[in-house]
Amino acid sequence: MAEGVLFDLDGVLVDSRRAIASCMNAALVTGGYPALPEAELHRFIGPSLSFGFADITGEPLDGPVVAACVGAYRERYADVSLHATEVVGGIGEALTELGPGRRLGVATSKPRAFAEPLLEALGLREHFELIAAPGLAITVESKTVTVAAALQALGGGVAAMVGDRDVDMIAARAHGLRAVGVLWGIGSEVELRGAGADVLLAAPEHLRSAIEGSRPS
Repeated sequence: MAEGVLFDLDGVLVDSRRAIASCMNAALVTGGYPALPEAELHRFIGPSLSFGFADITGEPLDGPVVAACVGAYRERYADVSLHATEVVGGIGEALTELGPGRRLGVATSKPRAFAEPLLEALGLREHFELIAAPGLAITVESKTVTVAAALQALGGGVAAMVGDRDVDMIAARAHGLRAVGVLWGIGSEVELRGAGADVLLAAPEHLRSAIEGSRPS
């Protein structure tokens, strides 16, 4: 069976900071909350945004206020994401180099309804055998659960998970995968190392060597 590699989406394959932060602010204003400096919102990118809205509003994660914020966010993001998201420089070339002889997949907390169109619009969908992502009816799904779904779909043989946040590293280690942290995303070196990253990458061009390092001797 060909070796499999999983990738997070936001922060790893694409730079979605502008799109996500602007839509979060629009949702907050709709709910009667003040907009925040966009840089303050970047730390919420990666895990389910329900956590971010709960943190900002002080409301329960599963309460109506957070649900309303998520709904308002999604109404705007479906369109904004397609023209305010950029492919990470060099990632397309890195995926092309990595792809032969491997099965690549995406494991993201972004709902599938947004992840699939975004990857198609940015010309990245062709690199991946599958996209593991929660449905719109699921507002909170841990990355560990999402990665489990990806592993089941690929049928085994996955060697590594590439991500930029602590949840990605935690999910990788929970499933016995090599935890590859990238430093061009949202998470810091301290965050990634603290969550158990096996290796940290400064640029996409180093992806192949990092993944090949996951093979057993």
